[in-house]
Amino acid sequence: MSEQPVLVLDPTGSDHHAEHRSLRAQGSAALVDILGVTAWSISDPHLLKQLLTSSEVSKDARAHWPAFAEAVSTWPLALWVAVENMFTAYGGDHRRLRRMIAPAFGARRIAALEPAIAAVVTALLDDLDTCAPGEVADLRERLAYPLPIAVIGRLMGVPEDQRAEFRTTVDGVFDTTLSVEQATANTAALYEMLDQLIAAKRAEPGDDMTSLLISARDEEGDGSGLSAAELRDTLLLMISAGYETTVNVIDQAITALLTDPEQLAHLRACRIDWSDVVEETLRHEPAVKHLPLRYAVKEISLPDGQTIREGEAILASYAAANRHPEWHGTTADTFDATRPSKEHLAFGHGVHFCLGAPLARLEVVIALRQLFERFPEIELAVPADKLEPLPSLISNGHQALPVRLRPSAD
Repeated sequence: MSEQPVLVLDPTGSDHHAEHRSLRAQGSAALVDILGVTAWSISDPHLLKQLLTSSEVSKDARAHWPAFAEAVSTWPLALWVAVENMFTAYGGDHRRLRRMIAPAFGARRIAALEPAIAAVVTALLDDLDTCAPGEVADLRERLAYPLPIAVIGRLMGVPEDQRAEFRTTVDGVFDTTLSVEQATANTAALYEMLDQLIAAKRAEPGDDMTSLLISARDEEGDGSGLSAAELRDTLLLMISAGYETTVNVIDQAITALLTDPEQLAHLRACRIDWSDVVEETLRHEPAVKHLPLRYAVKEISLPDGQTIREGEAILASYAAANRHPEWHGTTADTFDATRPSKEHLAFGHGVHFCLGAPLARLEVVIALRQLFERFPEIELAVPADKLEPLPSLISNGHQALPVRLRPSAD
């Protein structure tokens, strides 16, 4: 590693905006400590795009990260680099795995989910409608959480009575304040639930993606199907990525609109639409701040003269890149859904671009539209700066989102 000073990332995520400014101040790449692991944080969007599409950068820790063996036993984020699915695959393995999953997120299949998503949102808002005027409701708990877990649960065939347990355990995957022992126990609990789901679907297949993947695993005999580990870890990826990130986007979009009445005025005057709000939310407060990890397949020379040596780890710092002033100018820190370009890296870039992006966008648009139509007087119940961030350097949301759906009768 370079002699450059190492910035220790705060595992609690208590002031990530200040941290991201510090990263950008160090140039296109900065050395960071992520819970004891040193990596190159890339906050320059142009360099980040270049590295995300380069064959010289891999996501396969087993093949390209010399520190892998030690990290698996000593790093709280070991699961992020040890899973065997398309998230950590490289080259031909990635193409094989992505090709098997892509049909589940095709445009026609996602569009067909719209009525079901709308029905879930309506039911959640019906429940919220029972709140008395002035009563405080936590929208993260009562809207942002249950919608995505219901949608991904239906898509993957997770029984309704198991979704709450999946939710709690997946939350632990994103909690970067856990000790190695706590993270290991959480991973074990998650795998136990996944194994039970696989066993249940193998015994009684249904019309869901889990059953389809099991069928492909059991029927393919030419080596092109999923291995047992790939099957389990693919389910882990689809359930966790399809749930946690969407929760945060709903949370952050509501927060942004309730913090800035001018943005709501633009919506009501039809100067912008709900898609504009979603894209600006993804740029301004992406669901994932930093995404571990990638690795240099060979030595990489950076434009500023620094060098990432073969085998060194790379951290995609999406949130810092999204607000880079060289990309979005002097107003990059401002939420403005009217800005002409809302380009962002919230869903990644290149071959690892998130397959679930269309589904996430659809869920958030439907949730926002129905919420603000049903409750036009909605307001935050606390000042925005009193909202507590999630204890994570990865996940970008709030611990709670208290609102008043209607003002008090007083």
